[in-house]
Amino acid sequence: MAQVFPTKANLMATQKSLDLAKLGYELMDRKRNILVREMMQLVDTAKSAQEQIGAAYQKAYAALRLANITLGVCGRFARAVPVETGLETDSKSVMGVEIPILRLPETQLHPYYGLRSTNSYLDEAYMYFNEAKRLTVQLAETQASVFRLADAVKKTQKRANALNNIMIPQLTATVKFITDSLDENEREDFTRLKVVKATKEDS
Repeated sequence: MAQVFPTKANLMATQKSLDLAKLGYELMDRKRNILVREMMQLVDTAKSAQEQIGAAYQKAYAALRLANITLGVCGRFARAVPVETGLETDSKSVMGVEIPILRLPETQLHPYYGLRSTNSYLDEAYMYFNEAKRLTVQLAETQASVFRLADAVKKTQKRANALNNIMIPQLTATVKFITDSLDENEREDFTRLKVVKATKEDS
């Protein structure tokens, strides 16, 4: 505890700092709880997206396998499908934490390859791979959000701990020290006044 001269002005200033530190801790604790709740919801979303991606890829590769068997290697058809370049990025704020938003523009699926030389297996593979792409964007957004929220929770927890375990105890001890010192001074002044009064009465 830093030594503070025990005056009423210092007592008031320290008490004000203590009240602010307690308020700061309450706000940090509330922020941490909100961030943790948001993060846990996103963890559930990420888990669901991973399961859906796994299912989509499983169906896509099964359909592609059948397409390869019935049509031969389908690389030439795959090269006809354009590379996705329409990913849009944005962000939103959750308790001061910037969360990424990723979007794929909604486009109507249509085959880029000739229908006469292909079959329904290739169509299914194309459809399921497109679904896996959409889910992968969703998973990337969710995972990035979870990482940022986890980092924010860690920093918020660190600040809350510093307030609760260091600042508040120090300020509480300082308030007690100043209060005790002022009480002691008042007792000494009271005793001194009694002695002076008694001396005057005796003389």
